[in-house]
Amino acid sequence: MQIHVHTDNHVQGSAGLTAHVEAVVQEALDRFGNRVIRVEVHLGDENGHKKSDQDKRCGMEARLSNLAPIAVAAHGDTLDMAISGAIDKLVRTIDRTLDKKFGAKGRTSTAEFASADDVETEEFLATDE
Repeated sequence: MQIHVHTDNHVQGSAGLTAHVEAVVQEALDRFGNRVIRVEVHLGDENGHKKSDQDKRCGMEARLSNLAPIAVAAHGDTLDMAISGAIDKLVRTIDRTLDKKFGAKGRTSTAEFASADDVETEEFLATDE
């Protein structure tokens, strides 16, 4: 999964901030495996350097294989609060999207989520019987 972090001119980007955002996104989205191809993260301060409530913004756009992109945004008093809110929304939205597309109602099998090792194991077990 590729993770790209962008900041506006009111947020000072740094290697530490980028590493923190990448770690948060990677940890939260690992369970989706290779279904998430790329995540774009946009951090901003909506009113410049003036201090006010909920002025930090984090927007995230996830590109999923063979599906439309998913975009979410969250605001917070700090960048950490905005990032946390956005990643929570993104995880819920990806869950909902994948459930609709491949979910429990039997529209499509979830077998395509299996890794190559799981498929080989299942084929081996099926031929063993």
